[in-house]
Amino acid sequence: MNQQLIELEYKLGVSRLDKIDEPFIQERGIELWLKRDDLLHPVISGNKWRKLKYILDHALSLNTRKIISMGGAYSNHLHALAYVGNKLGIETQGKIRGERPEVLNPSLLDMSEWGMSLEFVSRSEYRQLRTYKQNRFLPSLIPAEYWLPEGGSIELALQGVAELVDEIDIAYDVLCVPCGTATTLAGLISAVPANKRVHGFAALKGADFLADEVKTLLKHTDCHDVDWLIHLQYHFGGFAKITPALGFFIQQFEQTHSIKLEPVYTGKMLYGIYDLIRQGYFTSGQKIIALHTGGLQGNRGFTTKYSG
Repeated sequence: MNQQLIELEYKLGVSRLDKIDEPFIQERGIELWLKRDDLLHPVISGNKWRKLKYILDHALSLNTRKIISMGGAYSNHLHALAYVGNKLGIETQGKIRGERPEVLNPSLLDMSEWGMSLEFVSRSEYRQLRTYKQNRFLPSLIPAEYWLPEGGSIELALQGVAELVDEIDIAYDVLCVPCGTATTLAGLISAVPANKRVHGFAALKGADFLADEVKTLLKHTDCHDVDWLIHLQYHFGGFAKITPALGFFIQQFEQTHSIKLEPVYTGKMLYGIYDLIRQGYFTSGQKIIALHTGGLQGNRGFTTKYSG
C-alpha cells in the first residue's frame, strides 16, 4: 500500500456500531444496529474512502498524474475524490452532469477549491460516459491519466468495502446498505459469510438494472453463493427526490438518536428498514446491521430542511 494512503487512513476516525432502539423494533424481537461509517471523516466518510482506497493505490502505482471521473453537481464521490487528490498531489477532473450554473453550489465550490477542474457535460454525453466501465476505457485518455467510472464503480472498489465486514464484531443475520451504483453492495456480498443475507436499498427509480451491475462486479470474486437482493420500492420518486414522509422520518430519527442522515441514500434505506420491520418482513430474533454511508455534505443540496 502506498505510504501516503497509509498515512491518510491512519488519521481516519473509528466507525463504531450504534444500537438503534425503538419500541416497535423491540416488540418484534429485532435488533437493529447502525455501522457508523459517517464518523470516518468529514469529507471522505462512509463508502467514499472505502471504495477509493485501492483504486488510488492502483493509480499511484501507475504513476498517475490525473484522475478523471464523473458525477452530479452534489456528487459525494467527486467531492471525496477532489479532497483526496488534493491531499495526495494528484490532479483531478470531474465531468459534471448538466449545464454549468451561474453560481457554483457549495459542493462544486469545494471541489474547485481542492483543485478539481470541472467540465460540465450534456445529459446525452453523460449517458455515453457511463458506458466506459474500466479505468483505461475513456477514448480521450492520454498516458498518466486514469479514468474512474461513476461512483468509483470498478472491481478494485470492492476490496476496500470488503474490509468493512471484518470490522463487525457482533453476531448478525442481515447486512443492509443503500445503493447508487451498487458497488458497495457488491463489495459486501464478496466478503460476508455464506450464512448471512445482504439487502440493498436502491436510491433511484427504475433500478432493476442494478442486479446485473452487481453480478458483473462480482464476476471475478468468490462470493460463496451469498443470499442477496435489492429493494426497489424506497426511491421516493427517484434519485435525490424526497417526499414529506421521508423528510419527517429523517427529522424524527435525528431527534431520537442524535444521528444525522441525508435523504439521498442512508435516509431512504433506514426508512425502508423501519417499514419492512413493521410489515413483519424480518423474523423475530434477527439482528440487522445497516451501513451509514456518510455523504452528509449532500444535505446542502436541499434548501429547505426536507419540507415537502
